[in-house]
Amino acid sequence: MQSVVNLEQSILENLRQLPLEKQQEVLDFAEFLRQKTVLKQPHRSLKGLCADLDIHITEETINEARHEMWGSFPRELPA
Repeated sequence: MQSVVNLEQSILENLRQLPLEKQQEVLDFAEFLRQKTVLKQPHRSLKGLCADLDIHITEETINEARHEMWGSFPRELPA
């Protein structure tokens, strides 16, 4: 496997030999790959996102909210 420096040098040498429109395609593809990599980063949990808001939700509060939302929802569908 090539070292990072050798790989970068090889990419640049090949890139310089391409016509301008093909260089633009390479740039577009590199940006696509970078964006794809950024999107795959793990998401922070909702708890982590709200940690600095000083909000404390108990299990009891969650159960009450579930009951309010789903309490009247039919358990069985009519046949």
